[in-house]
Amino acid sequence: MSKFNINYLADVFSTLGGQLSYPNEELTAIIQDEHYYNAWFTPVSVENAVKALGRMLNQQDLLTWLNRYRLNTGVNKKVGLILAGNIPLVGFHDVLCVLISGNHALIKASTQDARLIKHVLNMLTSIDASFLDKYTFVERLENFDAIIATGSNNSSRYFEYYFSKVPNIIRKNRNSVAVLTGNETTGQLFNLGHDIFDYYGLGCRNVSKLLVPKDYDFVPFFEAIEPYHPIINHHKYNNNYDYNKSIYLVNRDKHLDNGFLLVKEDERMVSPLAVLFYENYEDIQAAEAILTRESENIQCIVTAATLGVNNQEVDFGKSQQPALWDYADGIDTMDFLTKL
Repeated sequence: MSKFNINYLADVFSTLGGQLSYPNEELTAIIQDEHYYNAWFTPVSVENAVKALGRMLNQQDLLTWLNRYRLNTGVNKKVGLILAGNIPLVGFHDVLCVLISGNHALIKASTQDARLIKHVLNMLTSIDASFLDKYTFVERLENFDAIIATGSNNSSRYFEYYFSKVPNIIRKNRNSVAVLTGNETTGQLFNLGHDIFDYYGLGCRNVSKLLVPKDYDFVPFFEAIEPYHPIINHHKYNNNYDYNKSIYLVNRDKHLDNGFLLVKEDERMVSPLAVLFYENYEDIQAAEAILTRESENIQCIVTAATLGVNNQEVDFGKSQQPALWDYADGIDTMDFLTKL
């Protein structure tokens, strides 16, 4: 692909990014109404996702990203996409990669998130109508040349079996972790609240586990995240909080409780909704050993510490604001697509 075409693609998608950053009346109506179709997709959550995508699609980052690859608009392989629907627009990056790599997207959207992604693609085709014939929404995937599928650990085994004969990227469950040193500022701990609570903790980039020094004092943490207390007013989140609290009380499991978040010592990486697990470490090398051991289960690491690990590290409050090159599971989707 010529430099001109890369520039043109950056222009098209940065225009889309601008429209997402400043939603018009039609998009605003969809943002306000999504919770009628999916109770987790509150207006605040959907607006956050839309604007995060808008920030991602800025011209400078698009040019930096596209110039890393040898693109070929004549490839036009049919790439089946099985999209997740846990948070708003979570599957759009895969669609973007297929379109921008010159391939055709066969999109099996999640029933939880079909309306949003269809509307954003309509916005794209209003900017450049040539994208109209570069994607198709399907109920059943067939006649595909490659697959990118996102699901649970259980569904991934089915995907690996069913799609083993074509090039594929199969994603499993992942969660994110924060490494604290005890020296964090109130502002950093407050920002960590975004990493924990944005999208109600449903995303793979949400922090579900803390690594903390031995004898860590949780009081400053609880004080810093107190402004997130209104999350308990969401009925589905509240139901999860009440359920897990009841289980811990009945089983006499030791835990901390601030009225909207349960914090429990546990070696597991994936905590239930409204629960945050933590694990103590002796020194930073011990923390790194835990992260290395669990690397296949970690999406990103939120920390201000300098760590010698391979996982993607982000600053406090930034886990839900990935850049174009922050690929899920650390697998370079564009590299995969440009080599089909």
